[in-house]
Amino acid sequence: MFLWNLPPYYQNLLSTTRPCSVPITSVSVSASAASVTASLISTNVSMPYKANPVAKKYNTATRPKPKDPNKRVFESYGNAAALFVQMGAYRGGPTTAKAYKMLPDWGYGRVYTVVVVNCTFPFNPNQDNNGGKLMVNAYYGESQRKYEKFMALEESPGSYNESKFNPPYQYEYLYCGSSLYGNLSADRIREWMAYHAWFFGPSSHFVFHDAGGVSPEVMAVLEPWVKAGRVTVQDIRAQAEYDGYYYNQFLVVNDCLHRYRYAANWTFFFDVDEYIYLPHGNTLQSVLNEFSGYTQFTIQQNPMSSMLCLNGSSQEYSR
Repeated sequence: MFLWNLPPYYQNLLSTTRPCSVPITSVSVSASAASVTASLISTNVSMPYKANPVAKKYNTATRPKPKDPNKRVFESYGNAAALFVQMGAYRGGPTTAKAYKMLPDWGYGRVYTVVVVNCTFPFNPNQDNNGGKLMVNAYYGESQRKYEKFMALEESPGSYNESKFNPPYQYEYLYCGSSLYGNLSADRIREWMAYHAWFFGPSSHFVFHDAGGVSPEVMAVLEPWVKAGRVTVQDIRAQAEYDGYYYNQFLVVNDCLHRYRYAANWTFFFDVDEYIYLPHGNTLQSVLNEFSGYTQFTIQQNPMSSMLCLNGSSQEYSR
C-alpha cells in the first residue's frame, strides 16, 4: 500500500506507466510523482524480470523495522514532500488478478493521495520457493529520467505456501476498522466490541488501527480481546507525518483489505459508532447466503432507535 503525491496529470497514470510485474501486490502510495513500475528479482534465472534503469536513481535510507509486528512503518522515498510512501505490500495469490492501478480517493486537496497497485505475472513467481524480491521504480514525472527504486516485498526461501490462498480460511468474518482518532469513549468501545463479538460469533477477528484514538483506557478495554486472539490493534500513528484525507483512512482500509484478503470468507468495513443490526430475527449467515454469488455489497444506514435492545432483535426498529 502506498500514499502518492500526485501532480495534476495523474489522469495519465494508467497510460504512461510501464508494464507492472508484481505478484498481485497491493500497494498504497503517497508521492509527488506520477508513475510507478515494478519488477521481480528472482533467484530463478529462467524468470528474467529486472528493472532497466533509464536515468539517475535516488536512494533513500529505509527505517529499521520495529520488533512489534503491529507497529506500522511508513517508508518514504523522495525529497521535500515524499514521492512515495509505502505502508504495505502483499502477495495476493499464485499469479491471479488483473494488472491495474486504482485511485480509491480523490485527494480532497491534501498533499498525498492513495494509489493501490494490483499486478500479475504470466507465471508463478518464486514457484521453486527459493525466495525473491519485488522491486518498485517510482518516477518523479512523466519523464523517466529521475526515479526512486526500492524493495516493496521480499519472500524468503521456503516461505511461499500456495494453500493459504484457498479455503478453508482462518476466520469466517473479519472486521477492518478505519483510523481511530480523537477522544474515544472506553465505555462505548467496550459495548461495541461486546456486541459485535457476539454478532459475528467465535470465528471472527477484529483489526483496529490506532491513529491516536486508542488511549490507555481504550486499550485496557481491548487488551482482554487481544489476549484472547479476537482483536489486533495496529499502531499507525506515524501516518500523521503525511497529509492525507481523514487520517489517511483510504490508505488504512485498503491496506487492511489486502493484508487480510485470504484470512476470512467475508470482510466488513464500518465504524465504531455504527452497529450492524438484522431485523425480523434474521441471522447473519442467512443474509450472507443470499449474497453468495456476489463479491461485495453495501449496508443501508439508519439512525439508531432508542428502543433498540439486544434481546428484542426479532422486532423492527430500523425506522
